[in-house]
Amino acid sequence: MRPEVVSVGPFASTSIVGVETPRPTPPSSSSTPPTSIFVLDSQPQQQKGGFFSRIRSLVMAPLEKRKLGGVRVEYTEIPSDELEHEEEGVETVNGVPCSKCGQPPSRNGRAKRKKGLWRTWSLQLRVTILGVVLLALVFLLNVGDTIKEHIIGERHNDYDPFVNWGQPNTGTEELSWYPTDFLRDVIPFPCHSHNDYWRRVPLFDALYAGCTGVEADVWLFNNDLLVGHDLASLQVNRTFQSLYVNPLVNILENQNPKTPYYNGTSNGVFDVDPDQTLILLVDLKTSGHETWPHVLKQLDPLREKGWLSFYQNGKLHKRPITVVGTGNTPFELILTPPYPSTSSPRHSNSTTPERDAFFDAPLDKLTPDSPYDSTNSYYASVSFFRSIGITQWWKGGEPTASQLAKIRAHIAAAHEKGLAARYWELPAWPVHVRNKIWEVLVGEGMDMLNVDDLKGATSGDWRRAKIWKRIWKLI
Repeated sequence: MRPEVVSVGPFASTSIVGVETPRPTPPSSSSTPPTSIFVLDSQPQQQKGGFFSRIRSLVMAPLEKRKLGGVRVEYTEIPSDELEHEEEGVETVNGVPCSKCGQPPSRNGRAKRKKGLWRTWSLQLRVTILGVVLLALVFLLNVGDTIKEHIIGERHNDYDPFVNWGQPNTGTEELSWYPTDFLRDVIPFPCHSHNDYWRRVPLFDALYAGCTGVEADVWLFNNDLLVGHDLASLQVNRTFQSLYVNPLVNILENQNPKTPYYNGTSNGVFDVDPDQTLILLVDLKTSGHETWPHVLKQLDPLREKGWLSFYQNGKLHKRPITVVGTGNTPFELILTPPYPSTSSPRHSNSTTPERDAFFDAPLDKLTPDSPYDSTNSYYASVSFFRSIGITQWWKGGEPTASQLAKIRAHIAAAHEKGLAARYWELPAWPVHVRNKIWEVLVGEGMDMLNVDDLKGATSGDWRRAKIWKRIWKLI
């Protein structure tokens, strides 16, 4: 007898494998039809299918047996590596290659699909649970804050002795403020408030940020000094005296009170560093020879109090305010200042100082033979854009080797003359380029950082890029 392979049922998931053997005829005639027995050559393979495949075999076996008219059959499960082709409608038996694609049946196809489905639902469930937990945590924190404010806060206000501190009839009227509290917690930083009159509150914004230098552009009109960037911004009430001289006098009077314990004039504007001088840079926009004498005259309130730095007997005496002239300021008037006859400077002795205002020397023109030094100048400044050029903003703003060499040469020349190096017209954008230039200049020893963004220079951590760069290198 020849072996036969028969596919049973519409699902092609079971097969009959074996040899047909005739059965002896019964001795007497009967109406019962003859039956055939299918005997398998070998034991059926161990079922590798899943739960649903076994259920399908149990259900289909009696149905197919009934259709075969008494033929006894045994079913074997198609291996799991053929299920993928089976579900696509391709019949395969005993690992025969697929009749459509010619490739052997893939293994674990159905198992992978089940596993992927389980993972998808599991991930969604976990994300949902995590979201619910976070929302519940936020809700509990808000409830806790509300309870704390309601219970503890009210009780604290009932017994807080500072709630009415300084109010009338509390015995603390004269104790409501620290005597020299103007800048008591501000740490001075060597930065220059460029175009300071643009601030919402000129001078005060810069001082609260910690800047040790401010700039005022002055214009002479009708024998008065107006402050503004251009003619369109000038106003009769925004003057050099109203925005800078008078406020500085008031600040320094509070910093230097007349009491039984103190009667000096040496305290500067910063409480944490009373010896720190504030540089008042006066940028003349009109004729220097006509404007500069008015500047010196309007400085009289500061001069009379002895609050202006001055040069005398070959030495620079620093005081709370140091005046520096720039723009159209004539250098020859710095050397021979036309002091008003009404001035009465208070210094270390009764003699008139050689000068109490200084020049802003050109940083790119400092040579051993140049006349600029610490006896007549304080700053040495130049435009960064014109003297150094555009840095490689596409490389993070890092100066080239030639640019860095020029920066170092400028700073060294200024220090050799005893002057404070300063660049103006620094790049302000992109921010990462600006921060990189600040970092390079401070690292190279720049004495004064010219800034427009006060918060970015004095509050922001503009050196963090370098820190992260170092960490990245370590990793």
